[in-house]
Amino acid sequence: MSHSNVNNALAAGMKALPDGTESFSQTQALWRFLANESVTFEALSQPLLEMAHTSISSHCENYVLAIHDWSNLNYAKHSSKKDKVQMSHEKDLGYELQSTVLVSDRNGSPLVSPVQNLVTANEILSSRKEKLETISHLDELTHRIQWLERQGFSKKIIHIIDREADSVGHFRQWREDNAGWLVRVKEGSRIKYNDTDMYVVEVANQLTYREVGKVSYKGKPARQKVAKATVILSRKTSSTKGAKDVEDKPLEVKLIVSRIFNMQGERVAQWCLLADVDPSIDEAVLATWYYYRWRIESYFKLLKQAGHQLESWEQETGKAVFKRLLIVAQACALVWRIMRLEGEKAQEFKAFLVRLSGRQMKKKQPVTASAVLDGLFKLYLMLEVLEQYSVDKLKMFGQMAKSQGLV
Repeated sequence: MSHSNVNNALAAGMKALPDGTESFSQTQALWRFLANESVTFEALSQPLLEMAHTSISSHCENYVLAIHDWSNLNYAKHSSKKDKVQMSHEKDLGYELQSTVLVSDRNGSPLVSPVQNLVTANEILSSRKEKLETISHLDELTHRIQWLERQGFSKKIIHIIDREADSVGHFRQWREDNAGWLVRVKEGSRIKYNDTDMYVVEVANQLTYREVGKVSYKGKPARQKVAKATVILSRKTSSTKGAKDVEDKPLEVKLIVSRIFNMQGERVAQWCLLADVDPSIDEAVLATWYYYRWRIESYFKLLKQAGHQLESWEQETGKAVFKRLLIVAQACALVWRIMRLEGEKAQEFKAFLVRLSGRQMKKKQPVTASAVLDGLFKLYLMLEVLEQYSVDKLKMFGQMAKSQGLV
């Protein structure tokens, strides 16, 4: 309950509820909890994994989409953290978060983040039981995919990754693991089409496109057109540490090209995607599924900016940060569960939470995850207040406040 709140950068700690416990005592209790070696990452992730099973069964049609990505957590100004790692940019000093968010194939609603890693200077911390070694992003992702495939979810997983995953060696590995995947490919990558070795962009320019409907692009209405082709990947596999040895056999996959046009008919975006999935899945559906990849960016934003201010946490070790993050991930999953509620009472409940948050909402987006998160904590706050104080006393406090105002 105390972690279901929206913080600001100057006060990024756990909020205290008025339950009769001193705020300092709650702070000390959290410090002891995060420092307790018997509190394991795997145990803190168990509720998330259980929620994954129930959410997939209830909110996915035929598939569950697993969105994978990486995000740097910058703690350059936190001198107390001694296990920070130097990241890609010179000024980025902190930890790297490796996350997976499960998404519904019906409407793209986020479900839960069942598996995450945090890379520190000393080790890779993981919600999975096995100990991880320092390896490349895609080798680690291969292990993460294999772990997800072993969880026995009720729907087939489609793994969705951005252009960093454009690696034929890993594509072959995922085919060996019987994992379905959808990856944005670099337009300068080479593929074989109609027995001719070509760049992806050259193939894209030869295809016939069909309009599949209206979309929103950068907040503005746009039209989407898609095309498909069967292509062969024959590039040699580079050596990958931690992955199985997979022969350099030609790999037949589906190429999907999604083009976005503004209302004036100008092309404003193009995505070239490779997919190794059931051939019966329509290319327009696959293009829509890739569009849902932005759900993980929204998750990172909820963690870092619009909600929990993760990069301002003052825990002094990566282990403490990661434990708190796994608790916060449960708060995010709870918010997403509330967002998925349907029916008249559910709409009233969500509107109430938004009203409690005090946010001014856009007409086209009356409910957001950060507003629900903010309103949820204030609801818990109200309930705790009613447990500790009578209505008459609350009215008395209100009158005291009003009496100090100007008339």
